Amino acid sequence: MNDRDEAAGRTDGPDTAGTPGAVRVATGLGGLLGPLRRAVLRATRNAEGLPDLPEAQIELLRALSSSPEGLSPGAAATRLRVAPSTVSNLVRTMSAAQLVERVRPSHDQRTVVLTASRQALELLDRYDRASTAALVRIVEEMPGSDRAALDRALPALDRLVHALEETDDGTAGGTTPAP
Repeated sequence: MNDRDEAAGRTDGPDTAGTPGAVRVATGLGGLLGPLRRAVLRATRNAEGLPDLPEAQIELLRALSSSPEGLSPGAAATRLRVAPSTVSNLVRTMSAAQLVERVRPSHDQRTVVLTASRQALELLDRYDRASTAALVRIVEEMPGSDRAALDRALPALDRLVHALEETDDGTAGGTTPAP
């Protein structure tokens, strides 16, 4: 750790008695989030024999399912915070698999609106039900103290997600990292 980290409030030691430092928490979360997402997705697929959809496709389906009127490719890219070319590649693959439909609105034949197909919505529902069931099964097997700790962490994790989503450059609190 250096003086710049301390001045910015980034410490490895406790912030207050018994409270872990921001660097330790951030490092721990960063190391766990990817494996957690992959483990939940793997358990979900295995439990229901679901197809091996990449996480990026599932995220696009979630965005499209939350917008029944559909999204333009640009709006989908903005919502997912990815490059438009990424959405184009996803749509090409997902259209071939009949998961995404491209619709030209009658009022403007120059544009395309993306919607999730009925098959995709049913698949997403199966993923959600299987994911919840797999998590319930595992959480029920955990000691009560671990279940309580996870329950207490949910509001903080929700606030963390919102704080990260509110930043345009991916840094918490809207600050930019020191050079």
